Amino acid sequence: MKSKTKIEEQLKRKTSSQIVNIIIKSKKNEKWLELASILSSSTRKRVALNLEEINKLATGNEILVIPGKVLSMGEINKKIKLSALNFSEKAKQKLINAGCEIILLEDLIEKNKDAKGVKII
Repeated sequence: MKSKTKIEEQLKRKTSSQIVNIIIKSKKNEKWLELASILSSSTRKRVALNLEEINKLATGNEILVIPGKVLSMGEINKKIKLSALNFSEKAKQKLINAGCEIILLEDLIEKNKDAKGVKII
């Protein structure tokens, strides 16, 4: 895992205000430092997951955090809580239709400071 100093150096190169805010909030707390580390890296290292992959990884009793984009290929048949950097429009609609709860990353970091029940993919 990266040090807070390294994250701070990489933060200076970020241009998206949304990503900058998320990194700042997450690096303040040790539990969320892994997320800050991933988001401060290059965009090539961010994940893009399809719904079918998320369906395989989800157990149902945890909040899945995806430091990247959620894409719409496949179906989801579990009612899960999901937080990601971005969602495609079709993926968002499929998740809502399946009864899943979508949480913004910034809100999740503020509400769940101890990162209890959170799984970063």
